[in-house]
Amino acid sequence: MNVIQIVSLYILSVNLGGFIAFFIDKRRSTRSKWRIPEATLLTFALLGGSIGCLLAMKTFRHKTLKPLFSIGIPVILTIQIVALLVFFFIMPFSFMIQ
Repeated sequence: MNVIQIVSLYILSVNLGGFIAFFIDKRRSTRSKWRIPEATLLTFALLGGSIGCLLAMKTFRHKTLKPLFSIGIPVILTIQIVALLVFFFIMPFSFMIQ
């Protein structure tokens, strides 16, 4: 496996995890049960799952009225996109694990 495959698998996993976490939290909120802490949901976004979190917010209409999420997650996504562009196109690295 090369670095791009490993990073892709990680990003896919953390986005799926964030999407599922938002789904579970939305489901629990409608049933008045114990909720997933907001810090946990934001952590998924910060760890690279901002796309999954944003899709879940739109799909389940969850946390869309809270500025911390409605503004914060798109800002996190923008920062992550810029970081990836810098990492892949500006920094000269070899992406093969020997």
